[in-house]
Amino acid sequence: MTPVSGPPGTPPIPKWRRVNYPPAVLPAAAIAGIAAAVLIPVDRPGIGWVLAGAVAAGAVFVVDRRARGAVEQGESADHSIRALLRRNPVRLWWTALALALLAVGAVRAAGWLFVLCALAAVFASSLAVVPRRSVHGIWYDAIAVPLEASAAVLWVSEGARRARDGRTARTWRAGLSVGATVALLAVFAPLLGSADATFGSMLYRLVPSIDPGSLARWTLVSGVVAMGCFGAMYLLAGPPVSADSRPSEKVSGRTVSRWEWVLPVGALTALFAAFVAAQFAALFGGDDYVQKTSGLTYAQYARSGFWQLSIVTMLALAVILAVLRFADQDSARDRTWLRALLGSVTVLSLVLVASALGRMWTYQQAYGFTVLRLLVEVFELWLGLIYVLVLAAVVRLRRAWLPRAALGTAFATLLVLAILNPEGLVAERNIDRWTNGKRLDTDYLSTLSPDVVPALDRLPEPMRAEVLEPIREDLPEDTWQSWNFSRAAAR
Repeated sequence: MTPVSGPPGTPPIPKWRRVNYPPAVLPAAAIAGIAAAVLIPVDRPGIGWVLAGAVAAGAVFVVDRRARGAVEQGESADHSIRALLRRNPVRLWWTALALALLAVGAVRAAGWLFVLCALAAVFASSLAVVPRRSVHGIWYDAIAVPLEASAAVLWVSEGARRARDGRTARTWRAGLSVGATVALLAVFAPLLGSADATFGSMLYRLVPSIDPGSLARWTLVSGVVAMGCFGAMYLLAGPPVSADSRPSEKVSGRTVSRWEWVLPVGALTALFAAFVAAQFAALFGGDDYVQKTSGLTYAQYARSGFWQLSIVTMLALAVILAVLRFADQDSARDRTWLRALLGSVTVLSLVLVASALGRMWTYQQAYGFTVLRLLVEVFELWLGLIYVLVLAAVVRLRRAWLPRAALGTAFATLLVLAILNPEGLVAERNIDRWTNGKRLDTDYLSTLSPDVVPALDRLPEPMRAEVLEPIREDLPEDTWQSWNFSRAAAR
């Protein structure tokens, strides 16, 4: 969007004054904020998170649809959904991914897992609002909604001030109606609740208790969600300039000629090739070969090299992306050399990722499975997927699509991890080791969430009770907003 200026010599008009203000913004944000305050259990994962996310997404969608006039009056709902799918499937993909990540809170009880999913859902929802690459880059696109929230508040304030003209009486009457409704419910609901124990119990479960702490929490949660809705609707009403709308430009600064980058990248390729050859020798030589050459058992050998390999693969990824960014691509020969050497380094790096994964698996088989080791293993798997995407970018010599693809695969990997139940998986594998004669760390298992309870049925008593007791003591009572499948199944 091009800035609109006033008379010569005056500063440009701020964007939040130039963006059109749909009349339904304030009510939609209020509905989303109130729903979040009522639904979200801030102290634990629960079904309320995804319900609040669905309300917020629906409120933003309705305002955007009305503002754009995308659906004609009388058009069928089925037709409008098909039209939306045709218009922007990418936006729907990011929205569905954000809601799926929030839905993890209704299924898994592990707090650390849901924190990661909730953060990923925030980034995914921002990418849903900015579905095409903007000129600001991927880091802006992923946090555009919270980043623009302050400007959106000014936009809402200005828009609401303009909308108030000529509508003061109607607004007052609507406010009076809402106030009367709240007053009637506040008087009659407690009286009916005290008149019948069954109804009172149901009312207690449906309506949270009101105290200063709860009021402060409701205010904070509703304010944060309302500001997020403001930011989303502000960006939808005045989207940032798309990167595709500007003419393509050459890479800023000097490019690196073929003879400047071929030597270091070629040396790196030779080094990786020699290391991979040694890896194959150790793999096929087995434990005897490793003990003769390094003086270590195979498990110690795996443990000693995992972190070094992980660092190497991440540094190699940075080198590949930097060369792809700055290398001269003017001639066909330059492009051929670039594809050949960067492709070789990428393929060899994939072998290093596989080696690191193999080492971590061997280490876990020898010393036991933990959530941290599993997360590191999942990160390595995701890193291998990134190398596959980089290989595609090297073959095409196009990298603009890579950042969003990397974030999308990261969020999808996190969602798959949640589906697999990481803590339950760790418990299963450790019990498998125990059945094969290895030691079982029951103290560690007792620190995990109720996600592990089904796996513990394989343990005999009193070992099972020893693990279950601390989990049972920490198992909170759930309201309907904080209902969680894993905690309910554990009970």
